[in-house]
Amino acid sequence: MRLPPPDHALSPRTGLTRAHWEAAADALLAAVEPYATADRALYHLPGDRASWSGRLSDGLEGYARTLLLAAFRRDETALERYADGLAAGVRGVWPRIEDRGQPLVEAASIALALRLTRPQLWDRLDDGVRQRTADWLGDALTAEPWPCNWELFPVTVGGFLRTVDRTSDAARKAIDRGLERIERWYVGDGWYTDGAGRAFDHYNGWAMHLYPVLHAWLDDDPRLLELYGGRLARHLTDYARLFGGDGAPMRQGRSLTYRFATTAPLWLGALTGHTPLSPGETRRLASGALRYFLQRGAVDERGLLTLGWHGPDPDVLQGYSGPASPYWASKGFLGLLLPPEHEVWTAREEPAPVERTDAVTPLSAPNWLVQSTRSDGLVRLHNHGSEDVRYDPYYTRLAYSTATAPTADTSAPYDNSVVVGGDPRRTGIEPLGVGDGWAASRHTAGCGARVTSVVLARGAVEVRVHLVAGAEPGTPVRVTGWATAEEDGVRAELVPVAGLDDSLTGVTGVTGVTGDVGSLFVALARLTGEPDPVPLQESVSVRTTDAADGILHVRFGEGPEVRVTVSPDAVRVTGASGTDGPPASGT
Repeated sequence: MRLPPPDHALSPRTGLTRAHWEAAADALLAAVEPYATADRALYHLPGDRASWSGRLSDGLEGYARTLLLAAFRRDETALERYADGLAAGVRGVWPRIEDRGQPLVEAASIALALRLTRPQLWDRLDDGVRQRTADWLGDALTAEPWPCNWELFPVTVGGFLRTVDRTSDAARKAIDRGLERIERWYVGDGWYTDGAGRAFDHYNGWAMHLYPVLHAWLDDDPRLLELYGGRLARHLTDYARLFGGDGAPMRQGRSLTYRFATTAPLWLGALTGHTPLSPGETRRLASGALRYFLQRGAVDERGLLTLGWHGPDPDVLQGYSGPASPYWASKGFLGLLLPPEHEVWTAREEPAPVERTDAVTPLSAPNWLVQSTRSDGLVRLHNHGSEDVRYDPYYTRLAYSTATAPTADTSAPYDNSVVVGGDPRRTGIEPLGVGDGWAASRHTAGCGARVTSVVLARGAVEVRVHLVAGAEPGTPVRVTGWATAEEDGVRAELVPVAGLDDSLTGVTGVTGVTGDVGSLFVALARLTGEPDPVPLQESVSVRTTDAADGILHVRFGEGPEVRVTVSPDAVRVTGASGTDGPPASGT
Protein backbone atom coordinates (compact mmCIF):
# COMPACT_ATOMS: atom_id res chain seq x y z
CA MET A 1 0.00 0.00 0.00
CA ARG A 2 1.47 3.33 -1.08
CA LEU A 3 0.96 6.18 1.35
CA PRO A 4 2.14 9.82 1.31
CA PRO A 5 5.53 10.62 2.89
CA PRO A 6 5.38 10.76 6.69
CA ASP A 7 4.79 14.12 8.34
CA HIS A 8 6.89 14.08 11.50
CA ALA A 9 6.28 17.76 12.23
CA LEU A 10 2.54 17.25 12.81
CA SER A 11 2.82 13.62 13.85
CA PRO A 12 6.19 13.08 15.54
CA ARG A 13 5.18 9.67 16.90
CA THR A 14 3.66 7.98 13.84
CA GLY A 15 4.20 10.26 10.87
CA LEU A 16 0.57 9.71 9.83
CA THR A 17 -1.96 12.46 9.11
CA ARG A 18 -5.46 12.59 7.67
CA ALA A 19 -3.93 12.27 4.20
CA HIS A 20 -2.52 8.88 5.15
CA TRP A 21 -5.87 7.68 6.46
CA GLU A 22 -7.57 8.84 3.27
CA ALA A 23 -4.97 7.13 1.11
CA ALA A 24 -5.32 3.90 3.09
CA ALA A 25 -9.11 3.97 2.73
CA ASP A 26 -8.86 4.65 -1.01
CA ALA A 27 -6.38 1.81 -1.49
CA LEU A 28 -8.55 -0.67 0.41
CA LEU A 29 -11.64 0.31 -1.58
CA ALA A 30 -9.80 0.06 -4.90
CA ALA A 31 -8.38 -3.36 -4.04
CA VAL A 32 -11.76 -5.02 -3.46
CA GLU A 33 -13.39 -3.76 -6.66
CA PRO A 34 -12.13 -6.60 -8.92
CA TYR A 35 -13.97 -9.08 -6.67
CA ALA A 36 -17.43 -7.55 -7.00
CA THR A 37 -20.00 -9.51 -8.97
CA ALA A 38 -21.19 -8.00 -12.25
CA ASP A 39 -24.23 -6.49 -10.52
CA ARG A 40 -22.05 -5.30 -7.59
CA ALA A 41 -24.39 -6.85 -5.02
CA LEU A 42 -21.75 -9.23 -3.66
CA TYR A 43 -18.01 -9.06 -3.07
CA HIS A 44 -16.47 -12.53 -3.25
CA LEU A 45 -12.99 -11.97 -1.92
CA PRO A 46 -10.42 -14.68 -2.66
CA GLY A 47 -9.43 -17.36 -0.21
CA ASP A 48 -9.97 -21.04 0.44
CA ARG A 49 -11.77 -20.46 3.72
CA ALA A 50 -15.51 -19.79 3.92
CA SER A 51 -17.38 -18.90 7.07
CA TRP A 52 -19.98 -21.23 8.50
CA SER A 53 -22.66 -18.95 7.00
CA GLY A 54 -21.73 -19.93 3.44
CA ARG A 55 -20.57 -18.23 0.26
CA LEU A 56 -23.68 -16.09 -0.35
CA SER A 57 -23.59 -14.59 3.12
CA ASP A 58 -19.84 -14.09 2.82
CA GLY A 59 -20.42 -12.13 -0.40
CA LEU A 60 -22.97 -9.91 1.34
CA GLU A 61 -20.44 -9.37 4.12
CA GLY A 62 -17.93 -8.18 1.54
CA TYR A 63 -20.45 -5.66 0.20
CA ALA A 64 -21.65 -4.37 3.57
CA ARG A 65 -18.30 -3.95 5.30
CA THR A 66 -16.62 -2.20 2.40
CA LEU A 67 -19.70 -0.01 1.90
CA LEU A 68 -19.19 1.15 5.47
CA LEU A 69 -15.64 2.17 4.56
CA ALA A 70 -16.92 4.10 1.52
CA ALA A 71 -19.46 5.84 3.77
CA PHE A 72 -16.82 6.98 6.26
CA ARG A 73 -14.65 8.12 3.34
CA ARG A 74 -17.60 9.97 1.76
CA ASP A 75 -16.34 8.74 -1.62
CA GLU A 76 -19.14 9.68 -4.03
CA THR A 77 -17.72 7.67 -6.92
CA ALA A 78 -17.53 4.55 -4.77
CA LEU A 79 -20.97 5.23 -3.34
CA GLU A 80 -22.42 5.24 -6.86
CA ARG A 81 -21.06 1.75 -7.37
CA TYR A 82 -22.52 0.61 -4.06
CA ALA A 83 -25.87 2.13 -5.03
CA ASP A 84 -25.92 -0.19 -8.04
CA GLY A 85 -25.12 -3.12 -5.79
CA LEU A 86 -27.83 -2.14 -3.34
CA ALA A 87 -30.45 -2.05 -6.11
CA ALA A 88 -29.43 -5.52 -7.26
CA GLY A 89 -29.07 -6.96 -3.78
CA VAL A 90 -32.58 -6.07 -2.60
CA ARG A 91 -34.03 -7.34 -5.86
CA GLY A 92 -33.52 -10.88 -4.60
CA VAL A 93 -29.77 -11.50 -4.60
CA TRP A 94 -29.16 -11.05 -0.89
CA PRO A 95 -30.23 -13.69 1.62
CA ARG A 96 -33.13 -12.82 3.90
CA ILE A 97 -32.47 -11.52 7.39
CA GLU A 98 -33.54 -14.27 9.78
CA ASP A 99 -33.15 -15.12 13.45
CA ARG A 100 -29.50 -15.24 14.50
CA GLY A 101 -28.29 -15.20 10.90
CA GLN A 102 -25.19 -13.38 9.67
CA PRO A 103 -27.19 -11.07 7.33
CA LEU A 104 -28.49 -9.35 10.47
CA VAL A 105 -24.92 -8.20 11.20
CA GLU A 106 -24.40 -6.91 7.69
CA ALA A 107 -27.79 -5.16 7.68
CA ALA A 108 -26.52 -2.94 10.49
CA SER A 109 -23.47 -1.87 8.44
CA ILE A 110 -25.67 -1.15 5.43
CA ALA A 111 -28.19 0.82 7.49
CA LEU A 112 -25.46 2.85 9.20
CA ALA A 113 -23.81 3.62 5.87
CA LEU A 114 -27.15 4.71 4.37
CA ARG A 115 -27.82 6.95 7.34
CA LEU A 116 -24.40 8.59 7.20
CA THR A 117 -24.56 9.22 3.45
CA ARG A 118 -28.26 9.88 2.96
CA PRO A 119 -27.84 12.89 0.59
CA GLN A 120 -25.20 11.10 -1.50
CA LEU A 121 -26.81 7.65 -1.68
CA TRP A 122 -30.33 7.09 -0.31
CA ASP A 123 -31.89 10.31 -1.58
CA ARG A 124 -30.66 9.56 -5.11
CA LEU A 125 -32.27 6.10 -5.30
CA ASP A 126 -35.57 5.67 -7.08
CA ASP A 127 -38.67 4.96 -5.01
CA GLY A 128 -38.78 1.30 -5.93
CA VAL A 129 -35.23 0.64 -4.73
CA ARG A 130 -35.87 2.56 -1.53
CA GLN A 131 -39.01 0.53 -0.85
CA ARG A 132 -37.31 -2.79 -1.50
CA THR A 133 -34.35 -1.75 0.68
CA ALA A 134 -36.67 -0.78 3.53
CA ASP A 135 -38.51 -4.08 3.16
CA TRP A 136 -35.27 -6.07 3.25
CA LEU A 137 -33.92 -4.15 6.22
CA GLY A 138 -37.29 -4.35 7.97
CA ASP A 139 -36.79 -8.03 8.74
CA ALA A 140 -33.93 -6.98 11.03
CA LEU A 141 -36.41 -5.29 13.34
CA THR A 142 -38.03 -8.56 14.36
CA ALA A 143 -35.20 -11.05 13.79
CA GLU A 144 -33.93 -12.51 17.06
CA PRO A 145 -30.25 -11.69 17.60
CA TRP A 146 -27.73 -13.73 19.51
CA PRO A 147 -27.73 -12.46 23.14
CA CYS A 148 -24.57 -10.37 22.88
CA ASN A 149 -23.53 -7.28 20.92
CA TRP A 150 -25.88 -8.53 18.18
CA GLU A 151 -28.73 -6.95 20.17
CA LEU A 152 -27.50 -3.61 18.81
CA PHE A 153 -27.90 -4.48 15.13
CA PRO A 154 -31.72 -4.07 15.15
CA VAL A 155 -31.14 -0.80 17.03
CA THR A 156 -28.92 0.48 14.23
CA VAL A 157 -31.30 -0.64 11.48
CA GLY A 158 -34.25 0.83 13.36
CA GLY A 159 -32.44 4.13 13.77
CA PHE A 160 -32.07 4.46 10.01
CA LEU A 161 -35.55 3.25 9.06
CA ARG A 162 -37.13 5.66 11.49
CA THR A 163 -35.39 8.59 9.77
CA VAL A 164 -36.97 7.68 6.44
CA ASP A 165 -40.44 7.13 7.95
CA ARG A 166 -40.51 3.43 7.20
CA THR A 167 -42.07 1.00 9.71
CA SER A 168 -41.54 3.65 12.37
CA ASP A 169 -43.45 1.82 15.11
CA ALA A 170 -41.55 -1.42 14.56
CA ALA A 171 -38.32 0.57 14.41
CA ARG A 172 -39.03 2.26 17.73
CA LYS A 173 -39.79 -1.09 19.37
CA ALA A 174 -36.57 -2.62 18.03
CA ILE A 175 -34.55 0.32 19.31
CA ASP A 176 -36.11 0.24 22.76
CA ARG A 177 -35.76 -3.54 23.02
CA GLY A 178 -32.09 -3.60 22.06
CA LEU A 179 -31.05 -0.73 24.31
CA GLU A 180 -32.95 -2.26 27.20
CA ARG A 181 -31.27 -5.63 26.74
CA ILE A 182 -27.71 -4.33 26.80
CA GLU A 183 -28.34 -2.74 30.19
CA ARG A 184 -28.14 -6.24 31.68
CA TRP A 185 -24.49 -6.35 30.69
CA TYR A 186 -23.31 -2.96 31.85
CA VAL A 187 -21.09 -3.54 34.88
CA GLY A 188 -19.92 -0.01 35.54
CA ASP A 189 -16.81 2.13 34.96
CA GLY A 190 -17.51 2.18 31.23
CA TRP A 191 -17.41 -1.61 30.79
CA TYR A 192 -19.92 -4.04 29.32
CA THR A 193 -19.73 -7.79 29.08
CA ASP A 194 -20.40 -9.06 25.57
CA GLY A 195 -23.48 -10.98 26.67
CA ALA A 196 -23.94 -13.03 29.81
CA GLY A 197 -20.90 -14.10 31.78
CA ARG A 198 -17.58 -12.29 31.91
CA ALA A 199 -16.62 -11.79 28.25
CA PHE A 200 -14.49 -8.63 28.27
CA ASP A 201 -12.52 -7.63 25.19
CA HIS A 202 -12.33 -5.13 22.31
CA TYR A 203 -16.03 -5.62 21.55
CA ASN A 204 -16.57 -3.15 24.40
CA GLY A 205 -15.35 -0.39 22.12
CA TRP A 206 -16.12 -1.40 18.54
CA ALA A 207 -19.63 -2.74 19.32
CA MET A 208 -21.05 -2.20 22.82
CA HIS A 209 -20.15 1.52 22.81
CA LEU A 210 -20.04 2.22 19.09
CA TYR A 211 -23.65 1.51 18.18
CA PRO A 212 -25.54 3.14 21.07
CA VAL A 213 -23.31 6.23 21.05
CA LEU A 214 -23.65 6.64 17.28
CA HIS A 215 -27.40 6.08 17.57
CA ALA A 216 -27.73 8.79 20.21
CA TRP A 217 -25.46 11.17 18.30
CA LEU A 218 -27.23 10.70 14.96
CA ASP A 219 -30.62 11.00 16.67
CA ASP A 220 -29.43 14.21 18.36
CA ASP A 221 -30.83 12.83 21.61
CA PRO A 222 -29.12 14.70 24.47
CA ARG A 223 -30.41 12.34 27.16
CA LEU A 224 -29.13 9.20 25.47
CA LEU A 225 -25.90 10.86 24.41
CA GLU A 226 -25.18 11.94 27.96
CA LEU A 227 -25.79 8.37 29.14
CA TYR A 228 -23.89 6.44 26.49
CA GLY A 229 -21.33 9.16 25.81
CA GLY A 230 -20.52 9.35 29.51
CA ARG A 231 -19.93 5.62 29.60
CA LEU A 232 -17.71 5.84 26.51
CA ALA A 233 -15.60 8.61 28.05
CA ARG A 234 -15.08 6.56 31.19
CA HIS A 235 -14.18 3.51 29.12
CA LEU A 236 -11.60 5.41 27.09
CA THR A 237 -9.68 6.24 30.27
CA ASP A 238 -8.94 2.52 30.59
CA TYR A 239 -8.94 1.68 26.90
CA ALA A 240 -6.15 4.09 26.00
CA ARG A 241 -3.83 2.08 28.22
CA LEU A 242 -4.29 -1.08 26.12
CA PHE A 243 -2.07 0.06 23.21
CA GLY A 244 1.66 -0.56 23.05
CA GLY A 245 4.30 2.00 22.16
CA ASP A 246 4.52 0.47 18.68
CA GLY A 247 0.77 0.96 18.22
CA ALA A 248 -0.19 -2.65 18.83
CA PRO A 249 -3.58 -3.20 20.46
CA MET A 250 -3.82 -5.76 23.23
CA ARG A 251 -3.83 -9.24 21.65
CA GLN A 252 -6.72 -10.60 23.69
CA GLY A 253 -10.30 -11.56 22.89
CA ARG A 254 -12.01 -12.85 19.78
CA SER A 255 -12.28 -11.38 16.27
CA LEU A 256 -8.73 -10.09 16.36
CA THR A 257 -8.69 -10.15 12.56
CA TYR A 258 -10.68 -6.89 12.68
CA ARG A 259 -7.34 -5.32 13.64
CA PHE A 260 -7.57 -1.49 13.59
CA ALA A 261 -11.30 -1.59 14.30
CA THR A 262 -9.80 -1.17 17.77
CA THR A 263 -9.42 2.53 16.94
CA ALA A 264 -13.18 3.10 16.47
CA PRO A 265 -13.97 4.10 20.08
CA LEU A 266 -11.04 6.55 20.07
CA TRP A 267 -12.49 8.39 17.06
CA LEU A 268 -16.01 8.06 18.45
CA GLY A 269 -15.06 9.96 21.58
CA ALA A 270 -13.65 12.81 19.49
CA LEU A 271 -16.61 12.78 17.10
CA THR A 272 -19.20 13.12 19.86
CA GLY A 273 -17.17 15.19 22.33
CA HIS A 274 -17.18 12.43 24.94
CA THR A 275 -13.55 11.61 25.55
CA PRO A 276 -10.93 12.23 28.25
CA LEU A 277 -8.21 12.12 25.59
CA SER A 278 -6.67 15.17 23.97
CA PRO A 279 -6.95 15.46 20.17
CA GLY A 280 -3.24 14.77 19.77
CA GLU A 281 -3.40 11.69 21.96
CA THR A 282 -6.46 10.38 20.13
CA ARG A 283 -4.78 10.59 16.74
CA ARG A 284 -1.51 9.19 18.06
CA LEU A 285 -3.23 6.07 19.41
CA ALA A 286 -5.36 5.54 16.31
CA SER A 287 -2.59 6.23 13.80
CA GLY A 288 -0.22 4.04 15.77
CA ALA A 289 -2.57 1.09 15.38
CA LEU A 290 -3.06 1.67 11.65
CA ARG A 291 0.67 1.97 11.07
CA TYR A 292 1.36 -1.11 13.21
CA PHE A 293 -0.74 -3.37 11.01
CA LEU A 294 0.17 -1.87 7.65
CA GLN A 295 3.86 -2.34 8.45
CA ARG A 296 3.40 -5.98 9.45
CA GLY A 297 1.68 -7.63 6.52
CA ALA A 298 -2.00 -7.07 7.28
CA VAL A 299 -2.47 -6.14 3.60
CA ASP A 300 -1.28 -8.62 0.99
CA GLU A 301 0.29 -8.00 -2.42
CA ARG A 302 -3.20 -7.50 -3.93
CA GLY A 303 -3.99 -4.79 -1.41
CA LEU A 304 -6.48 -7.00 0.46
CA LEU A 305 -6.79 -7.40 4.20
CA THR A 306 -5.88 -10.96 5.13
CA LEU A 307 -7.48 -13.29 7.64
CA GLY A 308 -5.09 -12.97 10.54
CA TRP A 309 -3.33 -10.53 12.84
CA HIS A 310 -0.15 -9.46 11.09
CA GLY A 311 -0.36 -11.58 7.96
CA PRO A 312 -2.57 -14.66 7.51
CA ASP A 313 -2.99 -16.51 10.81
CA PRO A 314 -5.68 -19.18 11.31
CA ASP A 315 -5.12 -19.18 15.07
CA VAL A 316 -6.99 -15.87 15.53
CA LEU A 317 -10.04 -16.91 13.49
CA GLN A 318 -13.48 -18.16 14.50
CA GLY A 319 -16.06 -20.20 12.61
CA TYR A 320 -17.83 -17.02 11.55
CA SER A 321 -14.66 -15.63 9.94
CA GLY A 322 -14.92 -15.51 6.14
CA PRO A 323 -12.78 -13.85 3.44
CA ALA A 324 -14.42 -10.43 3.95
CA SER A 325 -14.56 -10.53 7.74
CA PRO A 326 -11.39 -8.47 8.21
CA TYR A 327 -13.18 -5.52 6.62
CA TRP A 328 -14.88 -4.71 9.89
CA ALA A 329 -11.58 -2.92 10.23
CA SER A 330 -13.53 -0.30 8.28
CA LYS A 331 -14.81 0.88 11.65
CA GLY A 332 -11.33 2.23 12.27
CA PHE A 333 -11.92 4.90 9.61
CA LEU A 334 -14.71 6.48 11.64
CA GLY A 335 -12.39 9.44 12.20
CA LEU A 336 -12.83 10.50 8.58
CA LEU A 337 -16.29 11.76 9.56
CA LEU A 338 -14.45 14.53 11.37
CA PRO A 339 -13.73 17.43 8.98
CA PRO A 340 -10.10 18.13 8.00
CA GLU A 341 -10.09 21.29 10.11
CA HIS A 342 -11.10 19.44 13.29
CA GLU A 343 -8.42 19.66 15.97
CA VAL A 344 -8.06 15.88 16.10
CA TRP A 345 -6.48 16.22 12.63
CA THR A 346 -4.68 19.53 13.14
CA ALA A 347 -3.24 19.10 16.64
CA ARG A 348 0.30 17.84 17.06
CA GLU A 349 0.52 14.24 18.23
CA GLU A 350 0.98 13.72 21.95
CA PRO A 351 2.42 10.68 23.75
CA ALA A 352 0.23 7.67 24.45
CA PRO A 353 -0.14 6.56 28.09
CA VAL A 354 2.51 3.85 27.68
CA GLU A 355 4.98 6.48 26.45
CA ARG A 356 4.55 8.82 29.40
CA THR A 357 5.48 6.70 32.43
CA ASP A 358 5.61 3.20 33.84
CA ALA A 359 2.23 2.28 35.26
CA VAL A 360 0.39 -0.58 36.93
CA THR A 361 -3.30 0.19 36.67
CA PRO A 362 -6.14 -1.80 38.25
CA LEU A 363 -9.36 -2.03 36.20
CA SER A 364 -12.03 -3.06 38.64
CA ALA A 365 -14.91 -3.86 36.27
CA PRO A 366 -13.15 -6.61 34.29
CA ASN A 367 -10.83 -7.37 37.25
CA TRP A 368 -7.73 -6.75 35.16
CA LEU A 369 -4.33 -5.36 36.05
CA VAL A 370 -2.65 -3.41 33.23
CA GLN A 371 1.13 -3.22 33.48
CA SER A 372 3.05 -0.95 31.09
CA THR A 373 6.67 0.11 30.76
CA ARG A 374 7.81 3.24 28.99
CA SER A 375 11.30 2.06 28.07
CA ASP A 376 10.15 -0.79 25.79
CA GLY A 377 6.56 0.27 25.09
CA LEU A 378 5.14 -3.06 26.24
CA VAL A 379 1.71 -3.39 27.81
CA ARG A 380 0.75 -6.53 29.73
CA LEU A 381 -2.74 -7.46 30.80
CA HIS A 382 -3.17 -9.70 33.85
CA ASN A 383 -6.51 -11.40 33.40
CA HIS A 384 -8.31 -12.20 36.64
CA GLY A 385 -11.84 -11.67 35.46
CA SER A 386 -12.47 -12.43 31.78
CA GLU A 387 -13.61 -15.82 30.56
CA ASP A 388 -15.19 -17.29 27.44
CA VAL A 389 -14.02 -20.85 26.85
CA ARG A 390 -15.56 -20.85 23.35
CA TYR A 391 -12.80 -18.56 22.19
CA ASP A 392 -9.74 -19.91 23.91
CA PRO A 393 -6.86 -19.27 23.98
CA TYR A 394 -7.70 -15.57 23.75
CA TYR A 395 -9.84 -15.24 26.88
CA THR A 396 -8.82 -17.40 29.82
CA ARG A 397 -5.04 -17.24 30.10
CA LEU A 398 -3.62 -15.48 33.13
CA ALA A 399 -1.92 -12.80 31.05
CA TYR A 400 -1.79 -11.23 27.59
CA SER A 401 0.36 -8.51 26.05
CA THR A 402 0.73 -6.22 23.05
CA ALA A 403 3.87 -8.12 21.95
CA THR A 404 3.04 -11.80 22.36
CA ALA A 405 0.41 -14.26 21.23
CA PRO A 406 -0.96 -17.06 23.41
CA THR A 407 -0.06 -20.56 22.33
CA ALA A 408 -2.98 -21.83 20.26
CA ASP A 409 -1.65 -25.27 19.34
CA THR A 410 -3.12 -27.68 21.89
CA SER A 411 -0.12 -29.97 21.48
CA ALA A 412 2.18 -27.19 22.69
CA PRO A 413 2.64 -26.03 26.29
CA TYR A 414 0.05 -23.52 27.45
CA ASP A 415 1.51 -20.12 28.22
CA ASN A 416 0.52 -18.14 31.34
CA SER A 417 -1.29 -21.05 32.95
CA VAL A 418 -1.39 -23.29 36.01
CA VAL A 419 -1.37 -26.90 34.85
CA VAL A 420 -2.67 -29.25 37.54
CA GLY A 421 -2.31 -32.97 36.94
CA GLY A 422 -1.42 -32.33 33.31
CA ASP A 423 -4.63 -30.40 32.57
CA PRO A 424 -4.25 -26.65 31.79
CA ARG A 425 -7.93 -25.69 31.53
CA ARG A 426 -9.14 -22.63 33.46
CA THR A 427 -12.88 -22.31 33.94
CA GLY A 428 -15.29 -20.80 36.45
CA ILE A 429 -13.09 -17.74 36.96
CA GLU A 430 -14.15 -15.78 40.04
CA PRO A 431 -12.64 -12.32 40.47
CA LEU A 432 -11.27 -11.75 43.95
CA GLY A 433 -10.35 -8.12 43.48
CA VAL A 434 -7.75 -5.71 42.13
CA GLY A 435 -5.83 -3.00 43.90
CA ASP A 436 -2.64 -1.00 43.98
CA GLY A 437 -0.29 -3.21 41.97
CA TRP A 438 -2.14 -6.50 42.35
CA ALA A 439 -5.01 -8.62 41.06
CA ALA A 440 -6.49 -11.90 42.27
CA SER A 441 -8.93 -14.57 41.17
CA ARG A 442 -9.94 -18.17 41.66
CA HIS A 443 -10.73 -20.76 39.02
CA THR A 444 -11.39 -24.44 38.50
CA ALA A 445 -8.57 -26.45 36.97
CA GLY A 446 -9.24 -29.23 34.49
CA CYS A 447 -8.85 -31.91 37.13
CA GLY A 448 -11.46 -30.25 39.35
CA ALA A 449 -8.97 -28.63 41.71
CA ARG A 450 -9.54 -25.01 42.72
CA VAL A 451 -6.68 -22.60 42.06
CA THR A 452 -6.43 -19.24 43.81
CA SER A 453 -4.05 -16.86 42.02
CA VAL A 454 -2.51 -13.48 42.83
CA VAL A 455 -0.17 -11.36 40.75
CA LEU A 456 1.81 -8.39 42.05
CA ALA A 457 3.52 -6.14 39.52
CA ARG A 458 5.88 -3.20 39.38
CA GLY A 459 7.82 -1.98 36.37
CA ALA A 460 8.22 -5.06 34.18
CA VAL A 461 8.49 -7.46 37.12
CA GLU A 462 5.73 -9.79 38.29
CA VAL A 463 5.35 -11.99 41.35
CA ARG A 464 2.90 -14.78 40.60
CA VAL A 465 1.37 -16.69 43.49
CA HIS A 466 -0.91 -19.75 43.26
CA LEU A 467 -2.61 -21.95 45.84
CA VAL A 468 -4.00 -25.29 44.63
CA ALA A 469 -6.73 -26.93 46.71
CA GLY A 470 -8.79 -30.06 46.20
CA ALA A 471 -6.11 -32.11 44.44
CA GLU A 472 -4.55 -35.32 45.68
CA PRO A 473 -1.19 -34.93 47.47
CA GLY A 474 1.64 -35.39 45.01
CA THR A 475 -0.37 -34.16 42.04
CA PRO A 476 2.11 -32.45 39.70
CA VAL A 477 1.71 -28.72 39.17
CA ARG A 478 3.32 -26.74 36.37
CA VAL A 479 3.28 -22.96 36.27
CA THR A 480 4.03 -21.41 32.88
CA GLY A 481 4.98 -17.90 31.88
CA TRP A 482 5.07 -15.81 28.73
CA ALA A 483 5.32 -17.35 25.28
CA THR A 484 7.80 -15.44 23.15
CA ALA A 485 10.44 -16.24 20.57
CA GLU A 486 12.49 -13.14 21.47
CA GLU A 487 11.18 -11.26 18.42
CA ASP A 488 12.17 -7.60 18.22
CA GLY A 489 14.29 -8.07 21.32
CA VAL A 490 11.39 -9.09 23.56
CA ARG A 491 12.17 -11.94 25.92
CA ALA A 492 10.45 -13.83 28.72
CA GLU A 493 11.74 -15.04 32.08
CA LEU A 494 10.29 -17.23 34.81
CA VAL A 495 12.17 -18.00 38.03
CA PRO A 496 10.88 -20.33 40.79
CA VAL A 497 10.73 -18.97 44.34
CA ALA A 498 8.67 -21.42 46.39
CA GLY A 499 7.10 -24.81 45.71
CA LEU A 500 8.59 -24.96 42.22
CA ASP A 501 11.82 -25.91 40.49
CA ASP A 502 13.22 -27.01 37.12
CA SER A 503 12.95 -23.72 35.27
CA LEU A 504 13.08 -24.33 31.53
CA THR A 505 12.14 -22.91 28.16
CA GLY A 506 10.77 -25.27 25.54
CA VAL A 507 10.99 -25.01 21.78
CA THR A 508 7.74 -23.01 21.74
CA GLY A 509 9.29 -20.34 23.92
CA VAL A 510 6.99 -21.08 26.87
CA THR A 511 8.78 -20.79 30.18
CA GLY A 512 7.63 -23.15 32.91
CA VAL A 513 8.41 -24.35 36.41
CA THR A 514 7.10 -27.46 38.16
CA GLY A 515 6.26 -28.74 41.63
CA ASP A 516 3.82 -30.93 43.58
CA VAL A 517 0.63 -29.95 45.37
CA GLY A 518 1.60 -28.59 48.74
CA SER A 519 1.71 -25.02 50.00
CA LEU A 520 2.08 -21.89 47.87
CA PHE A 521 3.56 -21.90 44.38
CA VAL A 522 5.49 -18.68 43.83
CA ALA A 523 7.44 -17.56 40.78
CA LEU A 524 8.96 -14.36 39.43
CA ALA A 525 8.11 -13.49 35.84
CA ARG A 526 9.08 -10.82 33.38
CA LEU A 527 8.33 -9.91 29.77
CA THR A 528 10.71 -7.20 28.65
CA GLY A 529 12.25 -5.47 25.69
CA GLU A 530 15.07 -4.03 27.80
CA PRO A 531 18.42 -5.16 26.34
CA ASP A 532 20.12 -5.62 29.70
CA PRO A 533 17.61 -5.61 32.57
CA VAL A 534 18.55 -5.99 36.21
CA PRO A 535 18.36 -9.69 37.15
CA LEU A 536 14.91 -10.65 38.38
CA GLN A 537 16.13 -11.76 41.78
CA GLU A 538 17.69 -8.32 42.33
CA SER A 539 14.49 -6.48 41.33
CA VAL A 540 12.24 -7.93 44.00
CA SER A 541 12.61 -9.79 47.26
CA VAL A 542 10.11 -12.44 48.36
CA ARG A 543 10.11 -13.96 51.84
CA THR A 544 8.13 -17.17 52.13
CA THR A 545 8.80 -18.21 55.68
CA ASP A 546 5.04 -18.50 56.22
CA ALA A 547 4.31 -20.14 52.87
CA ALA A 548 2.79 -23.22 54.51
CA ASP A 549 0.15 -20.88 55.97
CA GLY A 550 -0.40 -19.08 52.69
CA ILE A 551 1.54 -15.97 53.69
CA LEU A 552 4.43 -14.27 51.94
CA HIS A 553 6.11 -10.86 51.99
CA VAL A 554 7.11 -9.00 48.83
CA ARG A 555 9.25 -5.90 48.38
CA PHE A 556 9.99 -4.29 45.00
CA GLY A 557 13.31 -2.46 45.21
CA GLU A 558 13.20 0.11 48.00
CA GLY A 559 9.40 0.19 48.09
CA PRO A 560 7.18 -0.80 51.02
CA GLU A 561 6.84 -4.43 52.00
CA VAL A 562 3.59 -6.03 50.86
CA ARG A 563 2.04 -8.89 52.80
CA VAL A 564 0.01 -11.38 50.79
CA THR A 565 -2.28 -13.90 52.48
CA VAL A 566 -3.86 -16.57 50.30
CA SER A 567 -6.41 -19.19 51.28
CA PRO A 568 -8.84 -21.25 49.18
CA ASP A 569 -11.59 -18.77 50.10
CA ALA A 570 -9.93 -15.37 50.15
CA VAL A 571 -6.94 -13.22 49.27
CA ARG A 572 -5.67 -10.30 51.30
CA VAL A 573 -3.01 -7.87 50.12
CA THR A 574 -1.85 -5.23 52.61
CA GLY A 575 0.77 -2.53 52.47
CA ALA A 576 0.82 -2.11 48.68
CA SER A 577 0.60 1.67 49.07
CA GLY A 578 1.99 1.85 52.57
CA THR A 579 -1.38 1.19 54.22
CA ASP A 580 -3.57 -1.81 54.71
CA GLY A 581 -6.09 -2.51 51.99
CA PRO A 582 -9.37 -4.42 52.15
CA PRO A 583 -9.35 -8.16 51.63
CA ALA A 584 -10.36 -9.61 48.29
CA SER A 585 -12.55 -12.53 49.18
CA GLY A 586 -14.93 -15.02 47.61
CA THR A 587 -16.78 -18.15 48.49
